[in-house]
Amino acid sequence: MSKATIKEKFAYALGDAAAGGITWKIMSIAFPLFFTNIFGLSFADAAALMLLARLFDVVTDPLMGSLADRTQSRWGTYRPWLIFGAIPLGLIFALLLYTPDLGPTGKRIWAYTLYLLMMAAYTAVNVPYGSLLGVMTDDDNEKNQFSSYRMVGAYAMGFITLLSFPYLQKLVGGTDAHQYAVLGAIFGLIATVMTLICGLCTKERLKPVRAEKYSFSQFVNLFKNKPWVILTLTGIFTNFFNGFRYAVAGYLISYCLGGDVTVGAIIINYTVLMAFGEVTCMIFGGVSPKFTEKVGSKRKAFIIAALICAVTSVAFFFIPMDPRFIWVMILCVILTSIGIGLYSPLLWSMYADVADYSTEKFGTSSTGLIFSSGTMAQKLGSAISGSLIALLLGLAGARMIPDDFGNTVLDPSSVTDAVRTMVWSLFSLIPAVLALIMTWLAFKYPIKK
Repeated sequence: MSKATIKEKFAYALGDAAAGGITWKIMSIAFPLFFTNIFGLSFADAAALMLLARLFDVVTDPLMGSLADRTQSRWGTYRPWLIFGAIPLGLIFALLLYTPDLGPTGKRIWAYTLYLLMMAAYTAVNVPYGSLLGVMTDDDNEKNQFSSYRMVGAYAMGFITLLSFPYLQKLVGGTDAHQYAVLGAIFGLIATVMTLICGLCTKERLKPVRAEKYSFSQFVNLFKNKPWVILTLTGIFTNFFNGFRYAVAGYLISYCLGGDVTVGAIIINYTVLMAFGEVTCMIFGGVSPKFTEKVGSKRKAFIIAALICAVTSVAFFFIPMDPRFIWVMILCVILTSIGIGLYSPLLWSMYADVADYSTEKFGTSSTGLIFSSGTMAQKLGSAISGSLIALLLGLAGARMIPDDFGNTVLDPSSVTDAVRTMVWSLFSLIPAVLALIMTWLAFKYPIKK
């Protein structure tokens, strides 16, 4: 079997740079603001749309995984979905950021239709993309390297996207709607090109053992697969861990520190605070394969990384809630991100091991179906964490009120010491508990490669 080249690993990284670093990053950060403040949907419509999309994903992700497993073509099993899905992905993304001159009903139909099409296109590309890792190599070290390149690509492109977006808006000029339409076309084109390169420049060296007929037994077998159950739970908790921290970072700066912190010529807001973490994740995502090789197994490496996240998250809680300690906070964010950077590539490499285990145990390949649970865990984790944050802040005494645009925001008059402590805990102690659960799950994970 031929060895993978650096060129191929770079091409594979471009797949998640497009999906995770561009489309998913913009959909997560910019879409809520765009739909309500620029496109013109009510907050209720936007919230219902996001909820409907999550329910849509619960069905489409596993179906896409099963469909991808049965694909046979001259380009392989999973690569054709990237090759032929690249243009629809970029085109639908661009159209979604375009504001048509329609009435309220027409715009609502446009938004719902295009958003669901976007989620379908994202699933049709991203699930086979993740599954591709299972057939590019049978070498554990190479799997770790491919997974590492993937995470570095996603983090690096995510950082570039977030950093450049506001500057590109100013460069484009005109109305907000015009800016988003132009940037949608630009980023959609970049995502298309990156996805195409990924599909055309990677190789499928292994042939999956396909089931002769479609059967729901594949879905039943998932729950008989102990490594899959444990790893899927681990994936959900890793997304809870990140979801809590990112969702409350803005509240932490605004209400715990009294607003943006100015240090000399540097203005530190919540995006800058978390950007330190993005860069660290990118660096240590690249270090992850060597670290794993040093400690001896993915399981041990994941346990150590999760413990780093737990310890540094607890340490953050004891930092004084004072802007003068902002660099101590940044240091703690960086240390926590070392753990995140180390375990993020491992998770996808471990899904490849679970797919191999499933083939040995049940006789047919379920690589796509197994990898689809990873993307579904990502979406469920980010969606549910937002609801849990609102619930916990409410228990602490916070009230949510509509702003001038109809969005639900924290009522400043309800921010008491108890609420501030809850915000601080949601960024530190509660993620620490989640990291300990991740550690325990990794300890129970039975595959010790």
